[in-house]
Amino acid sequence: MFGIGLPELTVILVVAVFVFGPERLPEFARQAGRFLRQMRTYADAARDDIRRELGPDFADLELRDLDPRTIVRKHILEAMDEDDEPPLRAGLRPLADGELPPYDIDAT
Repeated sequence: MFGIGLPELTVILVVAVFVFGPERLPEFARQAGRFLRQMRTYADAARDDIRRELGPDFADLELRDLDPRTIVRKHILEAMDEDDEPPLRAGLRPLADGELPPYDIDAT
């Protein structure tokens, strides 16, 4: 959750008790819970709108699928799963054992 571990969460709670006091802390916790619930509702509504606009092909779309890192990772993995041997271009053949590649003096 946001890269916050147990030690960081404990420090945040201790600071919150000192800043807000034990009397007001439960009300702030309720407000934070309401805020998170509302944000989740907004995210679900946005996801449903995107699904509806894109059509039935994207019925299983999740919002984390729109993360650029996820998209790149997905396409890289798909490309790696494809045939490992590159296709030969027209007119080219693999070199025989001991055969030197063609050398273009003008290209160097």
